Amino acid sequence: MSQRHLPPPRTGPTTGTGQPAGQPAGVSRAASAGQAARTGGRPTLGFAARTTIGVADRAITAAAARAGAPGGLRFSERQLYYETCRVLSPGSTLLRGRVPGTPAPVLRLPAFTRALEARGRETVPGLLPPLPEPAARVQPPQSHGPSEPSGSSEPDLYDYGLPRLLMCQDRSIAGMLLANHVHLEAACPVFTAADALPLDPRLLAALQRAEGATVYVLHDASPAGLAFPALVRAGLGAVPGIRVVSLGLVPRHAAALRLPTGRGPALGPADLAALPAALRPREAAWLAEGRFAEVAAVPPDRLLRTVLRLTRGPRPPRDSLWSGLRGLRGTGFMTWPAA
Repeated sequence: MSQRHLPPPRTGPTTGTGQPAGQPAGVSRAASAGQAARTGGRPTLGFAARTTIGVADRAITAAAARAGAPGGLRFSERQLYYETCRVLSPGSTLLRGRVPGTPAPVLRLPAFTRALEARGRETVPGLLPPLPEPAARVQPPQSHGPSEPSGSSEPDLYDYGLPRLLMCQDRSIAGMLLANHVHLEAACPVFTAADALPLDPRLLAALQRAEGATVYVLHDASPAGLAFPALVRAGLGAVPGIRVVSLGLVPRHAAALRLPTGRGPALGPADLAALPAALRPREAAWLAEGRFAEVAAVPPDRLLRTVLRLTRGPRPPRDSLWSGLRGLRGTGFMTWPAA
């Protein structure tokens, strides 16, 4: 991940706390003790840091309102960070869809985190709490008859066909989709690879029972993300009749949406050879420079609409007044009975 996204290490002495040259040790200790007493033991921030936190705090307020619209959507901390970057860079939103590009975030992640901590995460409406670490998964024992899943009161939960399933690379994105009830609207369970792979044998049997089930994969535009669909296919095993379909992101999506992107180390020859062959030359060159874009950078409302549209499939045509009249005529409604 790009160094501009990563907070500095918090271990070891803090930068700038060393004793200035030429100052007596006793005076330095006395000044430090008085400063600590005035600030309650917390390190004081400079004018630039206080200004950055103040600007970021006001931007977080506007970003939370935009991320939750419409209808009070729930969103993750990473999504709030990218929405804050869009608030601080309105030109990126105006150029979206007109001038493709992948700009760098205008706000460093450590500065955003400090502003959020100073404000208090619980004061941001719609912000989801951090996810707990994934617990160790225990495969259920193989049985010859139907068994009741752990924590479920429905013994026939796995006895039906499952036509589709969504697998997310990012746990926070999966939690956001679940918090906004995407799994209910799309009738599509939502999992992450860390929590679900390898799939429960009963869940795999439900996919096979549906005859032509699809496993949708949502991943970042990064080398690891582009390799994620193959990882899911390998986790499913040699099971016929189940398709694995990638929903993105890919670099061209990031450019079309003008998503804020990071930059990490450049790819080596082995990493370049492992990229999917279907990538365009510009996309491969973009990834070779170490660039990446996260699904969390997509605006929450757009992400929800896209996932629902792609997982539910095409909607049936709406019935109009004319089509309804034609249907009534075909069924003999209000017509003379035959002799």
